[in-house]
Amino acid sequence: MSTTPPEQPEQAPQPQSYTGLGRTPTSGAILPVPGNAEIAIWFIVEVVLAIVAAASDGFTVSEWAIATTWLTAAYILSRGIAKASRVLEQ
Repeated sequence: MSTTPPEQPEQAPQPQSYTGLGRTPTSGAILPVPGNAEIAIWFIVEVVLAIVAAASDGFTVSEWAIATTWLTAAYILSRGIAKASRVLEQ
């Protein structure tokens, strides 16, 4: 009995595949980097509304909360529409 493993033929080098952000091979869909321009714009608008609510007597904190609610609802709805439009592409 021999204890040496049998020689294996040389294998051709494997083509480089996209490894994603973590440098580990991926087998499924590659998701985009977290964050997008819409959330940045939403945050900037929120900051501006907070400054206006703090500096103005005509725009109160309760009105800021109502504006925030509507802006957040519109943002979530827009993200849902954007994702739904990509469902049929795959």
